[in-house]
Amino acid sequence: MPGTLYVVATPIGNLEDITLRALRVLREVDLIACEDTRHTARLLSHYEIRKPTTSYHEHNEIEKAALLLEKLEGGKQIALVSDAGTPCISDPGYRIVRQAQERRIPVVPIPGPCSFIAALSASGRASDAFSFLGFLPARKSARAALLNSLKDEGRTLIFFESPERLLEAVADLDKILGPRPMTIAREITKVYEELFSGTPQEGIEYFAQKTVKGEIVLIVEPGTRELGSLEALDVPALRQRVVGMTQGLGMMKTEAVKRLAREMNISRRELYRLLVEEEETS
Repeated sequence: MPGTLYVVATPIGNLEDITLRALRVLREVDLIACEDTRHTARLLSHYEIRKPTTSYHEHNEIEKAALLLEKLEGGKQIALVSDAGTPCISDPGYRIVRQAQERRIPVVPIPGPCSFIAALSASGRASDAFSFLGFLPARKSARAALLNSLKDEGRTLIFFESPERLLEAVADLDKILGPRPMTIAREITKVYEELFSGTPQEGIEYFAQKTVKGEIVLIVEPGTRELGSLEALDVPALRQRVVGMTQGLGMMKTEAVKRLAREMNISRRELYRLLVEEEETS
């Protein structure tokens, strides 16, 4: 009988931010696969957990994944952790998870901290719909291409960024997406935690005056767009989509209409009115 692969979230800074369940799992497994064994050792030492560890990161994942999967198939229980936060978020852990699932090895998530979720929750930015895009490209041309493709995105945008590229990246946000309200979150849950709110230009002026360290999350409000036309809408087809979302996905009708209106950049109230009229005449 195969073992279980536990995907365990660990603190992103403050060592108290770990669940009782995560601690129990780390104490019970046979092996802990870490992004950096030295980093994880500090956490394990703090909670007096004495379990063998092995490195698993982007440079050895192909070779190491095969060894870990062999152990799992042999009945070993393994915990997968990253240096901080939830594994498989902007790191290569998802590959071993996928391979474990393909081999019918049980995969169990042990949820906990996630830096961009923590930052979003304290940012005051629109959070009903958002798009997390990981690290912005390091190359200026690639970064510009990505941001240009997001000009009409109707959801809050969330990125990771490094301290070295912060000012350059925020300048590109200002140039390409415009002076949208944004939050720059730094060192979340750590001693020097900081959440700055303002326009990109204000952010540049603020952070240019100080030495910036630590991991950074950029949260950018959606831009304002001119509402789309209602005249060309295929209302019967939209009604069927609403039915599919309510019956197939279990969504409330109001939420389904809200999502469609956002997707097509039209008035939610007008879309609802058209759908009601369609129901009455069909």
